[in-house]
Amino acid sequence: MTDHMPDDVSPAGRDLREYTDELRAKHDIVRNVAGEWVLLRHADVVAAALDDETFSSAVSRYLQVPNGLDGEEHTRFRQVIDRYLTEDELTPFIPAFEDVASRLVAELPRGEVLDAVHDVGAVFAVRAQCAWLGWPSELEPQLLQWMAENQAATRSGDHERMADVAEKFDAIVVSMVAPRRAAGADAPDDVTTRLCRDEVDGRPLTEEELVSLLRNWTGGDLGSIALCVGVLLEYLARNPGLVERVRVGSDAEVDAIIDEILRIDDPFLSNRRITTCPVTVAGQEIPVGARVKLHWTSANRDEEVFDRDAFKPEAHAEKNLVYGIGRHVCPGRLLATIELRIALRALVGSVNAIELHPEEKPERAVSPIGGYQQLPIVLS
Repeated sequence: MTDHMPDDVSPAGRDLREYTDELRAKHDIVRNVAGEWVLLRHADVVAAALDDETFSSAVSRYLQVPNGLDGEEHTRFRQVIDRYLTEDELTPFIPAFEDVASRLVAELPRGEVLDAVHDVGAVFAVRAQCAWLGWPSELEPQLLQWMAENQAATRSGDHERMADVAEKFDAIVVSMVAPRRAAGADAPDDVTTRLCRDEVDGRPLTEEELVSLLRNWTGGDLGSIALCVGVLLEYLARNPGLVERVRVGSDAEVDAIIDEILRIDDPFLSNRRITTCPVTVAGQEIPVGARVKLHWTSANRDEEVFDRDAFKPEAHAEKNLVYGIGRHVCPGRLLATIELRIALRALVGSVNAIELHPEEKPERAVSPIGGYQQLPIVLS
């Protein structure tokens, strides 16, 4: 590592997987143009994620349940959320997810150019989440439009534009929550209604808390699942030998394949923290109140831990940080894994090959988004 830590790093317009590979070759930690301290090494990211007293998640001026909560408050809300995301709770939805996937795959044209992210990933994500939450299929165009607007706003870095898009999504959530709360016993029997009736600290969840929680479950997950589908299909297209393993492998084997591909190309770039006291990381003194980024994509490609680009599901599984670690580990890991497994199996079970288009090149997403912006593929 060099002695000098750069303090003017700009990720603007860059593919952050490639860029952090370059940075990590010389530095353990950098400071970007926004004044954030970016942790690049696996060991430092893990240590910070596990030390949630020093590295607080209360970084946003908006209520974020549970991501932006700390300590016992976070624990109380996670107890509510985790109830909906156990194997017992999610298993009954598997037939619905399989139906969504099979219908979508049957609709996809063969021999024509498709965008794996938007035509496959985004549509599957919306339909699967609506099936899980009990939201009407009529919302699909609205949710797909919102996803496109949200990604564009995020790429722009325009905070006012991002706030406007967030308000649009909150309005969608309220349109699902308010009628259920007003209907009382006559509300439909689905996950959203159950959540509306749930309690924390012996009291009902407020509308603000419900909106924040469902925003996290849907607004975040829709884009994430779409990006994951793009990354997975690109890797399978380049490594056709894996397709048969996905087609015939056990659930555990397919899940391990998914996790390892997402480690190699992790679209969940980073999470923010704020320091509650002065702390030293990688020899750098970081003051109290500093903004810190735990860079999962960089940590998952750290050469000190992984054979970076090598596909080794078993060897790399223990250190894989795709879904985070510690108190704030992703509560939706099982849901995401089930959905991605079902989507991949539906595709590989219905086509002979997934091929990258020979003329239209993949377009990497750029900061602050990971994975692919567009991935032209052809199903045959």
